[in-house]
Amino acid sequence: MTVSSLEPTTLKAGFHALSDTLRLQILELLRSQEYCVCDLCNLLEVSQSKLSFHLKTLKDANLIQSRQEGRWMYYSLNLAQFALLEQYLADYRRFTTLRPATPCENP
Repeated sequence: MTVSSLEPTTLKAGFHALSDTLRLQILELLRSQEYCVCDLCNLLEVSQSKLSFHLKTLKDANLIQSRQEGRWMYYSLNLAQFALLEQYLADYRRFTTLRPATPCENP
């Protein structure tokens, strides 16, 4: 999937997922390693139901991926999706000419 083929709903889901403090904390933890849901609960000091809600939001945005081992779910970052969101923002920097604001003609 290329940046130009990203659906607006995909972009919205990605940036929405990044708009919550707890979700950002989850992502920070996952930067260093994969974590089991039980370990994330302990590290973040949140209930499993609250964590599950936030993990679902991150997973729906394709920012994390999961795998099951026995009865536990393990989560890790989906770096490809981060790269697409990063590229989307970088395209603004590369292809947008910054111009000084011009005053409105009609007061």
